Amino acid sequence: MEVVPLFCRHNRFEASCPICSKEKAAARRPGGSSGARTGSTTRRAPSTPAARRHGSGQRAGHLVTRKLARAADDGYSNDLVPGIRATADAERLAACLAVAAARLEFPGPHPEVAELDGALEEATWLAFLLALAGPERPELQAALLAARPPWTGGGDDAGLGEPTARTIAAYRAWAQRAGSQAAAIAGEAAWTPQRRFARVFDRLALPGFGRAPRFEFLVILGAAGLYELEADALHVAVKEDDATTLAAKRALVSGDALLLERRAAALAGATGVPLAALDRGLALWDSTAPVEPPEHDAIRAALRVA
Repeated sequence: MEVVPLFCRHNRFEASCPICSKEKAAARRPGGSSGARTGSTTRRAPSTPAARRHGSGQRAGHLVTRKLARAADDGYSNDLVPGIRATADAERLAACLAVAAARLEFPGPHPEVAELDGALEEATWLAFLLALAGPERPELQAALLAARPPWTGGGDDAGLGEPTARTIAAYRAWAQRAGSQAAAIAGEAAWTPQRRFARVFDRLALPGFGRAPRFEFLVILGAAGLYELEADALHVAVKEDDATTLAAKRALVSGDALLLERRAAALAGATGVPLAALDRGLALWDSTAPVEPPEHDAIRAALRVA
């Protein structure tokens, strides 16, 4: 009978996976340990404590990681997150997903945008600037909320600095071709919220406006109730140094965009969070930012850390 090759958790044939081969060899040696299963995607384990804390920055195929797992392998295993090998990391992911899901509820991460629903162009413009600044720069976002740069008559960089001028100019031109920001984002009346998210996400591929700010822009608008928008996918960018994509590769163990999308959808479905929550949730999980989550028993149960 023909033997069917099995895939390992690294999305390779088990018999030819170099990582699994090393683990099996270590297990067969006297006094061998399973320390090789740290969730790292680098080819060689760092030899110093500093390197173990920060990772080596090397690439292995398409898998990229910025640092090694922050917690030691304690035998944790869950098919939803095959790259997580420590209970502490799974607990942090549960907390981060809860935080990310909460920010999607009305009025969204920036209530000030929702308050401008009577001035749709100004609200949309403010959401764009907040997304361009990014949630990693809260001080800059606070300055934008205080200044409220106008859609018409504002400076070339809207206070975000010269490097953003090209992106802002491209966005203004994109909106003007449609007649207005609202017309460009609303698209066709027959579009579903998922279809609108996908089409506008693709059309917003402007210079300096990568996956992360595009996704955040549409999340802000949808959560504020300004447009009917719902993420249809995570829209991972495997060729970008995008925090969400890098975290997805690490937690979901794949460098293939289609496989990452399937695993992301499965994770969202099992934990009961909107797919859009994985965008901020994964990026936050892979950072060092402190997390104070709301109640999230269902998420913890799905990740088996309840």
